[in-house]
Amino acid sequence: MTFQRQATSRTAARPATGSGFLFVLATLACVSGLVATYYYFVQTTTGQFIDESALVEAVELHGPAGKATTKFLDLLPTVSLVMAAVVVLFVTVIRKHWAEAGIAVAACVGANIATQVLKDLLPARPDKGVITLELNSLPSGHTTLAASAAAAVFLMASPRWRPMAGFVGGTFAIASGVSTLINQWHRPADVVAAFLLVGAFMIPAGWLIIRRGSWNAWDGFGGHIGSARIWLTLPVFIGLASAAVALYSLARIAPSPWQETSTTHYFWAGISLIVIAGYLATVATTSLFAYAARRRVPARR
Repeated sequence: MTFQRQATSRTAARPATGSGFLFVLATLACVSGLVATYYYFVQTTTGQFIDESALVEAVELHGPAGKATTKFLDLLPTVSLVMAAVVVLFVTVIRKHWAEAGIAVAACVGANIATQVLKDLLPARPDKGVITLELNSLPSGHTTLAASAAAAVFLMASPRWRPMAGFVGGTFAIASGVSTLINQWHRPADVVAAFLLVGAFMIPAGWLIIRRGSWNAWDGFGGHIGSARIWLTLPVFIGLASAAVALYSLARIAPSPWQETSTTHYFWAGISLIVIAGYLATVATTSLFAYAARRRVPARR
């Protein structure tokens, strides 16, 4: 009986067939998306204009919202580090997953170091006729910190808790990104780039983690409150609503008989871009890990 349970545990611990290729593909998609984001929003006139317009129009909503988000951003480093440290240490101590914790923390630290390196190494914004600071602000350091801390919690959570952890963590990262725009600290592209950079580090780390131990086996969606399908459907609906806001905002400023001078349309389009990118990453990552985590195999009698 002991041998059967061990055999079952080993079988359940192996990632799903073909998931390794999907993790490689997802990592390459993050890197490609990061390059494309930098090129379009920094190196092209249209991209610079859209990005800068969203930042400029944030002034219109910087009143009470700005004060609230400033407090949030001031607390963000502490909140992010405490959140990640408590969860990672709790899981590590309770389950003795020291190697997994080391992988998650290393990926988190690597993403934040890479953000600072890219800020220094990437060329300044070229003069494309758009009035803007030449200083390179891509990727957003605050967003990287929040997203990487949330990702570390996601990686250390058991599969049945990961869908909920993904939604809560994704919402936390999106809130941090939106706050940097409202406070005019960062442009929308800076935030999206931070999401992609974190994904490029945390997805490979996740692949290493899910290959270790039977704790990465689960019963599929719906078997636990943490794995309810609402954690996937909710970000999808929010993302679709944000897409509708973006389309409406861009349509009002597009050349047409109904074109109007923008006051906040670029801003709302930028907010929508952040929300769409954040929740798209949340749904895609949660689905990827859900597929890779093995279903529990009933023990043979």
